[in-house]
Amino acid sequence: MIKRFKKIIGRYRNLDQVYIVPYRSYGTYSHLYVKGRVLDNEPLKIVKDQSFFKTIKNTYKQFDSFEIPDAAIELIIPDKINLREITGDEGYFLFERTIDKNLSEHASPEGWVEYEVYYRNELEEGTELLANPFRGEFLVPQVDAEFGVISDIDDTILHTGVTSFLKWRLLKNSLLTNAYKRIPLKGAPDLYQKLHKGKSGKNKNPMFYLSNSPWNLYEYLRLFLDYNKFPKGPILLRDLRTPFESTLKPEKPHKQKEIINILKTYPDLKFILIGDSGEHDASIYTEIAAQYSDRILAIYLRSVKHKRRMERVRSLIDNFDTVPVLLAQNSNEAEKHARENGFIQ
Repeated sequence: MIKRFKKIIGRYRNLDQVYIVPYRSYGTYSHLYVKGRVLDNEPLKIVKDQSFFKTIKNTYKQFDSFEIPDAAIELIIPDKINLREITGDEGYFLFERTIDKNLSEHASPEGWVEYEVYYRNELEEGTELLANPFRGEFLVPQVDAEFGVISDIDDTILHTGVTSFLKWRLLKNSLLTNAYKRIPLKGAPDLYQKLHKGKSGKNKNPMFYLSNSPWNLYEYLRLFLDYNKFPKGPILLRDLRTPFESTLKPEKPHKQKEIINILKTYPDLKFILIGDSGEHDASIYTEIAAQYSDRILAIYLRSVKHKRRMERVRSLIDNFDTVPVLLAQNSNEAEKHARENGFIQ
């Protein structure tokens, strides 16, 4: 209650602890795009056998965040870069720079570049810095990648119930269920591993995960993806807007903006787009495919059990012949199409 009172009256001093969450992101050999958040929070602790009440507590903690604005953040890749940024009102920081050094020289065999993040504000007495440094990573796709995959998360690889009446299943699945107990849609991890391996079988094809979920759920979704053995990839969520948000609402939907940014970042790479027929993936993906027809290899849309939405999706794709669009009942159908078109072994 004391911390909540401090937040309400706008006092961000006398911090209990400083916790930096670097989000998995992406870049090129000469361009850096790294986002994260600085919080006065403890790290989220999700365990397999936690009680329902512990799950509720974790859910509350994810959204009851205490951001640290105006924090000086330093990002270091030894012998490569040393950058500084200041966090915004909601504690977010963004490093987006063009670099004159080859960042891929520090990459792992799958293209991941590790970096260090330091909190550079002066610590007050009683404030605990939870790590020094904090560590993050971003992906630099290898030059011999065959293609990339951009995938939705909600109801594409993870059942959320976004089409359910009054969204009650969405609330139950996303907020009241332990991440370890969330079950991926059947066959999805295996399909994504095969797409990641591609025709060469060498784990070179980059994977990007999109969701309309807020950044507050980042650690929850990262745990789900890792635990269920999906290929590691950047996770791109959105800012949680409030009724009192002073900034203008973005002109383009979050997913559309992120996909276009990825396409522009990798102009020589083609992509497969994967989504579902429950939200707006069909209209967003076909619009992008029409605009970038030479860049999109195929669109896979997982069918959802919602008659009216399915009718709307079919009306969009029935006469769309710019790129192949598959309305798949399951992962096996998508895998079959990918194999027939030479995307996988």
